[in-house]
Amino acid sequence: MSSPHDFDFFHGAWQVRHRKLTDFLDPGSAWEEFTGTSDCRPLFDGTANLDEIDMPHLGSKGATLRLFDPATKLWSLSWASSRTGTLFPPVFGRFEGDRGEFTGNDTHDGKDVLVRFVWSGVRDTAARWEQAFSLDGGRTWLTNWIMDFSRPEGPPAS
Repeated sequence: MSSPHDFDFFHGAWQVRHRKLTDFLDPGSAWEEFTGTSDCRPLFDGTANLDEIDMPHLGSKGATLRLFDPATKLWSLSWASSRTGTLFPPVFGRFEGDRGEFTGNDTHDGKDVLVRFVWSGVRDTAARWEQAFSLDGGRTWLTNWIMDFSRPEGPPAS
């Protein structure tokens, strides 16, 4: 069952290896790979958190606000982009074990899409995030962005 501490593993600094399709809706488009960093901090005594991800290769940053609803035991995840100044519609979901799945509605290039975020391989030192879009209500999915998170080497910052 999901809990307000599902994202505790994510607090702190991370190195990120990105792999994303150059066209989120075209499975035949090229994959581009680049690195970045992320830093997450808890809010509301741990029942929420905010991370900022720096993607120098793209010349942009992003932020995700995660909020836990104790009544429904669901998380809402809202992404914002420095490139557009836009807060995208939230995705909703929960963790079961070390895997979290979150879905919501959005648009991309003028098309309605169902968005899915999946967190997997969750440990204190590593995690994977994947984004996928569906144009057919969730019958099929196209994974279009993968982020592999690892802790920076060296002593923790003080």
